[in-house]
Amino acid sequence: MQLILLYGTSAAFFLVVDAIALTLVLKPLFERYIGDMLRSPINLTAAAVFYLFYIAGLLYLVSIAALRADSVLQAGVGGFVFGAVAYGTYEFTNKATLKGWDWTMVAVDTTWGAVLTGATAAFGVWATRAILS
Repeated sequence: MQLILLYGTSAAFFLVVDAIALTLVLKPLFERYIGDMLRSPINLTAAAVFYLFYIAGLLYLVSIAALRADSVLQAGVGGFVFGAVAYGTYEFTNKATLKGWDWTMVAVDTTWGAVLTGATAAFGVWATRAILS
């Protein structure tokens, strides 16, 4: 029950907050630099697979240990590092291999991934503790 709750609260937070940021900040940024490469509409199956696996990885590498340690701070810091590595891998690889990939996109998306993932891990641990208390 605890893991299902941790997964559910983390996934819900991540999806809602990321959807807002994608719409308001990241989509306009990416349209500016690589608009002709963007898919419209997006491939929802690929997006769903990413979200499901990413949250599972976050729980496995960060959130479960933080929940056991009863530390929202540990979750937030670990999630921030995990997000910076994951999003940074995507962004820096694209910068290295794709024409038109601007440093602005690298900086904004890597920072966003770190902040979002840290906040997601912290929220998931906090919410799970609060609900189960």
